[in-house]
Amino acid sequence: MANLADSFLADLDELSDNEGYPEEDNAEAAGRDDDEDDDMPDLESLNYDDLDSVSKLQKTQRYNDIMQKVENALQKGTDFSNQGSILEEDPEYQLIVDCNALSVDIENEIIIIHNFIRDKYRLKFPELESLVHHPIDYARVVKKIGNEMDLTLVDLEGLLPSAIIMVVSVTASTTSGKPLSEDNLEKTTEACDRALTLDASKKKVLDFVESRMGYIAPNLSAIVGSAVASKLMGTAGGLGALAKMPACNVQLLGAKRKNLAGFSTATSQFRVGYLEQTEVFQSTPPPLRTRACRLIAAKSTLAARIDSIRGDPTGKAGRNLLEEIRKKIEKWQEPPPAKLPKPLPVPDSEPKKKRGGRRLRKMKERYAQTDMMKLANRMQFGIPEESSLGDGLGEGYGMLGQAGSGKLRVSAGQSKLAAKVAKKFKEKSYGSSGATSGLTSSLAFTPVQGIELSNPQVQGNLLGGGTQSTYFSETGTFSKIRRTQ
Repeated sequence: MANLADSFLADLDELSDNEGYPEEDNAEAAGRDDDEDDDMPDLESLNYDDLDSVSKLQKTQRYNDIMQKVENALQKGTDFSNQGSILEEDPEYQLIVDCNALSVDIENEIIIIHNFIRDKYRLKFPELESLVHHPIDYARVVKKIGNEMDLTLVDLEGLLPSAIIMVVSVTASTTSGKPLSEDNLEKTTEACDRALTLDASKKKVLDFVESRMGYIAPNLSAIVGSAVASKLMGTAGGLGALAKMPACNVQLLGAKRKNLAGFSTATSQFRVGYLEQTEVFQSTPPPLRTRACRLIAAKSTLAARIDSIRGDPTGKAGRNLLEEIRKKIEKWQEPPPAKLPKPLPVPDSEPKKKRGGRRLRKMKERYAQTDMMKLANRMQFGIPEESSLGDGLGEGYGMLGQAGSGKLRVSAGQSKLAAKVAKKFKEKSYGSSGATSGLTSSLAFTPVQGIELSNPQVQGNLLGGGTQSTYFSETGTFSKIRRTQ
């Protein structure tokens, strides 16, 4: 018992020792969380009335440095002096990777500013956010309208389609909004200007990336285009990472979860990212777009691997892959071949070899059509045939029995085989014995003619009496042989 109690206490001590480590881990995790909280601003402490506290990208050093390098590169033009060097060491390639990351940050910043503008301008025109969905279009319309209540005095041509302009004008005449204060209007206008500035910077960055994609990734740009190629490289993290990625993952780059709000998913394109923006994908019929997207992703991966090792700087391999994609899509759209009527095979003109001989002749005679069947299958003109049920009902008899007294009579024509069998059985005795009892019959049963009359006495005379032996004769005598001494 003492040993059991000691072991139990030892287990408790081990458990208590192990429980001390998670507390330390939790403390370290809490410390890391505190550090992260120090780096990130507190959501409650953010002042949403101040635009600078919400949008901070334009004031960062990284944004200013990249934009300065992009402007200098655009003014200098394309430099192909380092074309033979390693791609990762090329400064323009590093700048393209930074530009791709910056374009993603600019998009997120524009969304933040759009939310700021929408919250401020909701007091003036609450229905506008449901009519104009694009953030940049929304910012342009808000800046153009300002604090004007009568939209008939505002010219929105060139900013929105004519149909949407009409809807916005009609909705503004019945809106419940009120004019903004000078402070809110100034903050809203400043936010619109900042969103438009960021959009211009994004276009400049994309123009630079597209202008350099013909040098960085000529084969990939030949298939998907410079814009899509830059987006794929930016999302994947560079051309090297894109080359190492499988085709099934390249297909999903840029894909977003779609909220259909309970509507049908039959016409929605799921699992398609930036590749849906390519010209080949858009020109493909909708039923074949899923297959086309897989094909484009596979060929784009091959092109990215060629570009990563500088395999073909001219882009000829990419153009060949693009032509192969188009040919396959055209092949898919061809109608199936028409089914032609299959002609009958040509009959053999040579006579076939048939088996002959005595056995075959016997079989043909055994299964040959009898004269009775020939007459039953034949009809005489002008004379009705007899039938089994009468009045033409039942099985017809044809010309059977029409030549005689009306009964079914058939002339017995003995065949060669029947004659041979009859001759064979006549050699044997099918009659009764030679006894003279009252039970003796003169009828003999033969397999050929059935019941046959026979004379037992004649058979007896031919074969001998019943007591006749094969070795002795009634007329014969024993011969005496004399012994010679």
